[in-house]
This record gives sequence, C-alpha cells and structure tokens, in this order.
Amino acid sequence: MGRGKLRIYLGSAPGVGKTYAMLSEAHRRVERGTDLVVAFVEHHGRPRTEVMLHGLEQISRVELEYRGSTFTELDVDAVLARRPAVALVDELAHTNVPGSRNAKRWQDVEELLAAGIDVISTVNIQHLESLGDVVESITGVRQRETVPDEVVRRADQIELVDMSPQALRRRMAHGNIYKADKVDAALSNYFRPGNLTALRELALLWVADRVDEYLQQYRGEHNIRSTWQARERIVVGLTGGPEGRTLIRRASRMAAKGSGSEILAVYIARSDGLTSASPKELAVQRTLVEDLGGTFHHVIGDDIPASLLEFARGVNATQIVLGVSRRKVWQYVFGPGVGASVARDSGPDLDVHLVTHDAVGKGRGLPVARGARLGRSRIIWGWLVGVVGPALLALLLTNIDADLGLPNDMLLFLSLTVAAALLGGLGPALASAAFGSLLLNYFFTAPTHRFTIADSRNIVAIIVFVGVGVAVASVVDLAARRTHQAARLRAESEILSFLAGSVLRGETTLDALLERVRETFGMESVALLERASDVDPWTCAGSVGPRQLGRPEDADVDMPVGDHMALALSGRVLPAEDRRVLAAFAAQAAVVLDRQRLQDEAGQARALAEGNRIRTALLAAVSHDLRTPLAGIKASVTSLRSEDVDWSEADRAELLEGIEDGADRLDHLVGNLLDMSRLQTGTVSPLIRDIDLDEVVPMALGGVPDGSVELDIPETLPMVEVDKGLLERAVANIVENAVKYSPGDTPATVSASAIADRVEVRVVDRGPGVPDDAKERIFEPFQRHGDAPRGAGVGLGLAVARGFVESMGGTLNAEDTPGGGLTMVLTLRAGGLPPVQPEITAQVVS
Repeated sequence: MGRGKLRIYLGSAPGVGKTYAMLSEAHRRVERGTDLVVAFVEHHGRPRTEVMLHGLEQISRVELEYRGSTFTELDVDAVLARRPAVALVDELAHTNVPGSRNAKRWQDVEELLAAGIDVISTVNIQHLESLGDVVESITGVRQRETVPDEVVRRADQIELVDMSPQALRRRMAHGNIYKADKVDAALSNYFRPGNLTALRELALLWVADRVDEYLQQYRGEHNIRSTWQARERIVVGLTGGPEGRTLIRRASRMAAKGSGSEILAVYIARSDGLTSASPKELAVQRTLVEDLGGTFHHVIGDDIPASLLEFARGVNATQIVLGVSRRKVWQYVFGPGVGASVARDSGPDLDVHLVTHDAVGKGRGLPVARGARLGRSRIIWGWLVGVVGPALLALLLTNIDADLGLPNDMLLFLSLTVAAALLGGLGPALASAAFGSLLLNYFFTAPTHRFTIADSRNIVAIIVFVGVGVAVASVVDLAARRTHQAARLRAESEILSFLAGSVLRGETTLDALLERVRETFGMESVALLERASDVDPWTCAGSVGPRQLGRPEDADVDMPVGDHMALALSGRVLPAEDRRVLAAFAAQAAVVLDRQRLQDEAGQARALAEGNRIRTALLAAVSHDLRTPLAGIKASVTSLRSEDVDWSEADRAELLEGIEDGADRLDHLVGNLLDMSRLQTGTVSPLIRDIDLDEVVPMALGGVPDGSVELDIPETLPMVEVDKGLLERAVANIVENAVKYSPGDTPATVSASAIADRVEVRVVDRGPGVPDDAKERIFEPFQRHGDAPRGAGVGLGLAVARGFVESMGGTLNAEDTPGGGLTMVLTLRAGGLPPVQPEITAQVVS
C-alpha cells in the first residue's frame, strides 16, 4: 500500500477562504466520482462555508471531556475504518484536546497518509513554526498552535489562497468572518492593513521558495544544465583577496534593482588545500555577504573556471560577478585568467560581469610554498643532498680507480635526486637532477672535462637521466604530500571524533574546550565572543590565555558562529586547511555555551520551583497550624473576659493553662520557621567547641512529657565538637518527633555510644515506622509522614534538625527499629581531634 498524497491550501491570513476553496475542490472531486469524506471541517459559524458542507459525507467526531467541558476532535479510527480515497481535514496546525490519540492534528494526518488515504488540509501562514517570531513582531500576537515547516514542505501540492488587504477588511466588515461584536476589535488590531500586507508578503515569499524547490527538483530529474532565468541569482566569485568586499557590494546593488534576487558568494579551493587566500579576509567577506542577505559557499575544485561555472549552473544562476585579474601584464603568458575563461565558457545563459577594483594589476602575490609544510630543517637537508651530494659523489667517483661505467654513475646520481625529493620536495629534486646531469656530462661523458658529448647515445642517456629524475622527483613529492594529507585528515578525524563524543557525553566545559582549541592550533589566547545585535558591543563569554580579546577584529583568526557570535584566536594566522576543524570547534563552543546556560536556567528554575513549593507550604502552615493555637488562645481569653460566667479558680487556672500551652506551641512553631529560614539563606554560623552530651541532651527533653523518654548516656563518652544551642534544638526536634509517633505506653529511648572518632546518638521509637522510599523525604521541609496521633506541626522539625546537624559537620539519618518503629541516628565528631571546617549548608536537602 502506497503513501497517500497531501494537498494543502495555504492562507495568507484568517478569512481569505481556504476552507471554502477546500470544500469547492471536494465538490468537484465528488462530481467526478471520487470516494471523499469530510473527516473534520470547522465552519466557525460562517453561513457560506456551512452551506458548502451539504452533499458531502461527514465522519462523526470523537467527544472528549476536559476540565468539565466536552470537546470534539477528529476520529482517526473512524476514518481508517471507513478508508475513503480522500479525506478533508481542516486546520492542520490545531492542537488536540489532552487525551486525544495524538497531540497535534498534523500527526493525525500523518497516520491517514501512512494508511494510503489522500488528505486535503488547510493552514495559515502565521502557523508555520519557523515564522512564529516574525509573525509576532508584525502582529504582536504569539501563535500557540504551529505546524513544523517540513510537514507543509512535504506536501505533494500547495495552493496559495490569497486576497488583498482591502478586500479582506471589507469581507470582515460585512460580517463574513467574525460576528458583529468582534469586527471592530479585529479591524483595529490583527486585521490592520499593514499586518495583512506583511502576512501576504510572507505567504508569497514562502510559496515562491517552495516553487523554486520544485523547479530545482525538476531540473535535476531531467538533467537540465542550462539556466532558466525564473529568478535573478547572482554568483560572486571570491579569491580571498582584497577585492572581495567590492565585488560583494557591487552584487548587492545589482540584486537590489530586482525584487527577489539572491546573492551567492562562492570561494573555490583546490583539493590539495594549497591556497594564497587570507582566511581572515574570507571570514570578513563571509560576514559581509550574510549581513547583506546572501549566502556563502565553499567549493573544492582544481579547475577554478570550470568549478565556478558548474556551481553557477547548479544553482540556476543568471549572473556571475568577478573581479578584474590582479595579475601583472607579464603573468598573462601563463594563461588568460579566471575571468576571461569564465566569460568565454559561460554561454548565452550566463551574464559575466568583470568589476574593476583598487588591486587591479598589482600582482596576485606568491602562492603558499608546497615545501613549507615539510619543515625548515627538512628543506635545508633536501637542498644539501640535492646540490652538495652530487658534488661530493662526483669528487668521490673521480678519485677512485674503478670505472663503474656511465649507467652505474647515472643510477648513483639518480639515487641522490630521489633522496632530495624525499627530504625537501620537488624543488631540491629538480635542482639535483639538473646539477647531476651537468656533472655527468663534465666528468663522466667523453670527452671529459668539457660540456660536449661525442657519442650521440650518451646524449640520449643524459636526457633520459634528466627525464627520469624529474619524473621520479615529481612522483616522490606527490606521494609525500599525499602522505602528509592523509596524516592531516587522520588527525582531523580524531579531533572531530573527540568533539562528537564530547557532544554525546556532554562532558566538555567551555573553558576546557577553548583550552583544547588553544593547544590544538598552538595559539596564545582563545576567546568566544558574542553580542546581542549588530550594533551592540562584543562581550566575552569565555576565554583562555594571557591576552584578552574584546573584538574579532583584534584577533589574528576569527571564526563566525551564526550571526552574533565568533571564536577569536590570537598568536598566528592559520592556513586555510585548518579552518575546517576550527569551524567544528567553533560550532561546538556555541553548543557548550548554550548547554551551560540551559543548565543554569534549569538550576534557577528548580530553585524557583522549590522556593514556590516552600512558600506554598508556608502559607498552608500559617493558615492552618498557626490558626489552631491562636484560636485556642482567643477562646480562652474571651471566656476569661466574659462577665456572664462566674469562673471558679480551677476553671480560670485551666483556661490560663490553655493560653500558656497555645503560646508555647506558637513559640515552637515560629522558632522552627525562623530556623528553616536561616538554614535556607545560609546564615547559620555554628560556634563549635567541646561539649559533654550529658549537658545538652537532658535540656533538650523539656518539651516532652515526663516519663515519655528513657535516657542512656554513659558518662565515659568523649566530648563532642558542636554548637551547644544548635545541638539542643536538633535533639529536641528529634525527640519530640519520636514521642509523637511512639505508642502511649512505650517511651522513646535516647542512647549514645562512641565509634572510632565519632559519637553516635540514637533516638528510638516503637511507632509505625517509615517505608524505605520515604526515609529521605521526611527530612524535607513541610513533610509529614502519616497522621500524628498527638499534637500538630508543619513538618519542619526533622528538616531543621538535619540542617543544624550538618552545619556542625555531623549527619542525621533514619533507620528501621528492630521489632518495628523508627530510629534516628545522629553522628557527631568526637572532641580532642584536629579541627575541621564545618560545612554550612545554604539549603536543607534530602
């Protein structure tokens, strides 16, 4: 079963008639006998649209309940069961009600297409995802319902439904789009003439681009190489020289004369990586092209004119802009130049413009020496072997009695030529071949000691020697360069593999990545610069090295990353072959920076969420737990002040005792709230000194009933390094929690023991206990596990206790009590040991 075809009616604005056009097409197809159903069409109360639904088979919609209301959505299962040839699905960008089969309607359409059902749908230009920011800047309205551009681009047919702004506003005024009570507001806001004109232009341009894609596809399928001048496309040929900026600006002025013209700047680099172009100048020209709305392309090709023409025809260009050659007059003996060659071979379908500039006739400069990559020492050794070696060999052969013969002498000299090629490249090898041939002629070819040759066969031998020497030197030099390129590509692949791995693992920090850039390219300093817009100053997002770079212009090398970011390097100028890897590093630096910012934002969001949760819990505590004791106090005070009742002394004492208990509960609750606030703001500063536990623990039991706790604190325990006040509050909260959950007839137990350099305090209760998955959660603020059988609280006691204990360098954890219940284990540092800096926590964590 093949995939269904998708046809989309693209509207330039709401109300232009895309749904009406879709229904008109449906009637035409039904009249031709097509099996067509209306899967989902929304007429929005427009009478003319509603009439168009008559005579069409409609699939019933599925009803969904959401927040007490009933909504209807497309019933995908019903359409699949019906299996029509064509289904109408309105509003492609619609977001389905939660609980639907898919989150978005375009996903419903994808299911229908996958089942082999043709779909006709509608969407407005403002709902395309890539245009969301643009539409918002024009209309001031953010579109919440969007559809990915790729979904619309994959459509087999797109038909633009357009209408002039004046006609659409008249339709709106006549009540054909919105109800009368909404017309004035719509006309004065979203449907202003300027808004509608801008949306119309967006729709026309977007469809034009889509038509251009169809055209390129058709030309490719039919192998059409000639230019079809459907749109002006201007290709600017760049060499990396100083004339590039002039050419780009000239092309921009040419493009401005015709609406819809494009600028494509292209730099042709040789496949061997050898170039005389300035990487920094190319980067500046690339930025200039992008600022003027064009695109920059980097193409590899050994034949510059042929590669440029192939690129121009491949993009269906209509014009090529080139600079007049910088070569001097005598340099034309080597060929007509790129401009003349392109103009000669362009044919009638491409116009070639040669633009004059300030660098005309001033020379192209020397190309990069091929031997420069071999290193200075190797080149020196190559020249020594190629020039000094033949002289020494000639001296040696002339001072020995053995006559090796001319062929053997030639082989010896040829071996020096090969060695020179291996060491120093082509130049020393050619010099060795030429010098060696002269020495062979002078010392070993009759008549000797003269630059003449008596035997014609020796002339052939000398010529063959030179030819073989040059050929061997060329092959050896080519092999050496290819080996160098292979090693370079291997190194590049290793670097790119590292970058890809770091992306997947998310391990590299920005500073580490910049340091790796500095080490890889041997630079002095590296910085990642960014700015908010073209007019804002540059700011440094991260840098390594002693030199601070404030602008890309101050760097020796800069690599643009997008529109408002650049990687700047100082230390030396990089060759063009290094910029490919540098571009990968720059892109990764931007990714790392974005990831770090997202992580920071996520951390801030988590902190805000935690703060909101705590504030919500605090409000609940204030509204409930504070109100309870206040209500008791108020009731007792009101009773005492009542003149209608003659209270006895016992009743008065009981009421006063209730007031005192309520005040104590309030004091305890407010104290915990203040302690929690201090912990979360990091203002807890323990005063650590050696304290005996038996001085602190008994004082912490003042808030629990007598007989509810059994103490077992040996007198032989070492002293502990704590803050006496904080430890007392912590133990008091732990003990109160244990007593609250212990059965009435079973007291809680507080015991202590020494373990190595720590002192362990265990508070044991025989209550219901806590599941393992909740043992950490009970230490979070405002957490209460189960129902407290006696008393009340807001769930701060254990959170405050753990915060105080950790601020003193101790730990507080929960364990199961053998036989049932919960045991709180408080571990403290024993006294008399080397002091350590206590950790002051800014927030209580579980």
